[in-house]
Amino acid sequence: MEAIYADFSVSMSEFKKNPAQVLRTAGEKPVAVLNHNRPAFYMVTPKLFEALVEELADRDLLEIARRRLARKDSAIEVDIDEI
Repeated sequence: MEAIYADFSVSMSEFKKNPAQVLRTAGEKPVAVLNHNRPAFYMVTPKLFEALVEELADRDLLEIARRRLARKDSAIEVDIDEI
């Protein structure tokens, strides 16, 4: 069985009938649109999508920082006023 990562779910046929109504009903919550009882896609609001993108960007930056900290022994010290 596949996990569904949403508080609301709707069948593909119900979604096709009135996608705007599905969005209104869900409010700010994500909606899993199911095809043969399996998630085909998730519908999210622009606000939630932006939050997801920002979280992914933050994780990427964290990984870069961790890699750089692991190499700090080879870092060259500089004076910010001389740059």
